[in-house]
Amino acid sequence: MKTDRLELIYFSPTATTKQVLEYIAQGMASTQVAHVDLTLSPGESAQELGTGDIALLGVPVYAGRVPLLAAERLQRVKGQGRPAVVVVVYGNRAYEDALVELKDIALDCGFVPVAGGAFIGEHSFATQDTPIANGRPDETDVAEARSFGVKIQDILASASGVQDLGSLHVPGNVPYKERPEKKDVAPVADPELCILCGTCAESCPSGAIDIDEVVQADPKTCILCHACVKNCPTAAIAFQAPPLQELAEKLSRECWVRQEPEIYLPMG
Repeated sequence: MKTDRLELIYFSPTATTKQVLEYIAQGMASTQVAHVDLTLSPGESAQELGTGDIALLGVPVYAGRVPLLAAERLQRVKGQGRPAVVVVVYGNRAYEDALVELKDIALDCGFVPVAGGAFIGEHSFATQDTPIANGRPDETDVAEARSFGVKIQDILASASGVQDLGSLHVPGNVPYKERPEKKDVAPVADPELCILCGTCAESCPSGAIDIDEVVQADPKTCILCHACVKNCPTAAIAFQAPPLQELAEKLSRECWVRQEPEIYLPMG
């Protein structure tokens, strides 16, 4: 099978999922790599995809599931029978049903999932005071991702088509776990630090932030991705709601044992 043309299709508010896909792609050594970033786009243009030989689909894990906004945007992508690698990135707690859910989404979109992976990235709630997988993916993760890419390349190179590959099994439950009730909270900007540059609004996947004389965030639209927090050049914006601060502290206390990437290849 040809793997010269590779498409990276991802939802990645804090960029860790994008990074992991790029490292996997380096291992595959494709000559052409195209990016389809669904983070800020509803995905209308993605309907015309189909020029790549293989796609890497990547999303972060939110509470053990594919983020709802990511699932909605991925549904607009047309696989057209192409092979796909499904990848989830989680913050060192657990990925639960996210990988099997992403595999199912890929199938619904017309892809043929041929490999899967669960990698670790710095948790979106992580800070210096509440570290949760800070600095990941690190050098070890990068090496694992590249090695995964090499394995995928070798498997596809030995097959004449997806029909020659075995079935792909990944962990997870169907039906998936229930999504937790949405918390109607939003970030708050410190007027002493905020320079009204608009970076927070530009990086918000759900369009929850408006900039006028002050920064205003809609708690009903916010998906708690923390893209605004991670991208603010003056560290002016933060989530101050006690429930989120308590959750970050709990995750920092309980999720300190290092989790390692897991990969899944076709059984044949």
